[in-house]
Amino acid sequence: MQLLDTTHKNNVLKSMMRILEEDREALLEANKKDLDAFDRDDQALYDRLVMDSAKIDGMIRSVGEVLEQDDPVNREISRRTVSDGLEVINRTAPFGTILIIYESRPDVTVEAAVLAFKSNNKILLKGGKEAYHSNVALVACWHKALEENDLSADWIRMLKLDRLATREFLMNPPEPIDLIVPRGGERLIAFVKEHATCAVLVSGRGNNFLYVAEDADWDQSLKVILNAKTDKISACNALDKILISSKLPDYEDKLRQLRKVLKAHSVSILVSDRVGTILPEEEVIQDDSIWYEEFLALKCSIGLVDSTEDAIAAINKYSGGHSASIMTRDDEKAEAFMQQVDSAAVYRNASTRFTDGGQMGVGAELAISTDKLHHRGPLGLNELVTNKYYVYGDGHVRV
Repeated sequence: MQLLDTTHKNNVLKSMMRILEEDREALLEANKKDLDAFDRDDQALYDRLVMDSAKIDGMIRSVGEVLEQDDPVNREISRRTVSDGLEVINRTAPFGTILIIYESRPDVTVEAAVLAFKSNNKILLKGGKEAYHSNVALVACWHKALEENDLSADWIRMLKLDRLATREFLMNPPEPIDLIVPRGGERLIAFVKEHATCAVLVSGRGNNFLYVAEDADWDQSLKVILNAKTDKISACNALDKILISSKLPDYEDKLRQLRKVLKAHSVSILVSDRVGTILPEEEVIQDDSIWYEEFLALKCSIGLVDSTEDAIAAINKYSGGHSASIMTRDDEKAEAFMQQVDSAAVYRNASTRFTDGGQMGVGAELAISTDKLHHRGPLGLNELVTNKYYVYGDGHVRV
């Protein structure tokens, strides 16, 4: 595919920043159409759908941050001379065409496209029908920016497909697709993995755990739990499951205190059998599948464990492999937890809400990958490239 020079790409991004500002009112009007048509019963999805003036400011900032980042394409990874002078150079290279399928959030239309374009990839954007008007307006901004800089609108395209047409597209793509990123819940991910015929990079599923060890600072733990659970319930880095050590001093009183704090913030609680004997007011979990579930709501589950090893085993069994945190003062215990928990991000004495490209210093992100190939964690600009070997000879033949 065509490799664009850095200046050309950056000029498109400068145009996009200006156009987002110029078209602010039109973008707000488009989003209002989506909000007016949406059923607010799903508060988490509604929160993701909102594109207010502050969100547009954030989009402009995201484009500006990517503008300032170094071009990730054609960087030299390694160079060596082998076989009597054969020179082998490994360099970064674009994937080619990326398809992202996502639900609700119109800001993804900007963040995904800016990252794909700066890393010299074409991108196909398949947003949810609930954000249709918002996405149409944002893609129109991209097309203006591309055309201003004498580039084809094909670099950034919106797919207007229903579920049946999307399935057909995945099974029989009318053009080469190199990578698909489903950014959403379990059903979306399963749908894409079932029907896709190219590489799929899974992202988005949370179901994050926090373990309070027996030596934890309890006041600090309450603060972290509250932030992780209530700061943004619609985020994939929100907390869903809380495990408390049965060796925590006065753990029964602390469980009652935790319940009081969560209830004061309108969080509904499900509890394990053991916790149910201490918090009889709360619903006891009857179906083990609850521990696998991502809530995306003011809701959490609380369980008791007898050791750090038990906490690690539970997290590795039930979590989405996204984020997990331990509250402890013990360096050795923290290190064991962080090494053995199989998640993209592991924390000590901190909220899971930091699993975010901007918060982790990566900048704008395409998604949070919970896969292990080719990258895990925030998919920023530097992660949207693959590699290519350049081999230089002078009549070399293998003998």
